[in-house]
Amino acid sequence: MNQKLKTDAVDSLFDAILTLQSRDECYDFFEDLCTINELLSLSQRFEVASMLREDKTYQDIAHKTGASTATISRVKRSLSYGADGYDLVFKRLNK
Repeated sequence: MNQKLKTDAVDSLFDAILTLQSRDECYDFFEDLCTINELLSLSQRFEVASMLREDKTYQDIAHKTGASTATISRVKRSLSYGADGYDLVFKRLNK
């Protein structure tokens, strides 16, 4: 875990997220928390990560998601050298 992220405010946010019990609750909370563009960017990165794990090409990923090659590269770097958060979630989702 990146110690720069570990703050009381981030802990409180994550605790709040952990209380959500349905997709509808997630929609309501994240609609209040994020702008539409922020939420779409997060979901785009998650989709890019999924496609990279399926060994899709940058061109295929960019075409399907609209992500820039810079975004795809950042997500790939996180998959390779990050905190393994994507891997944890994908394993739990059985993707």
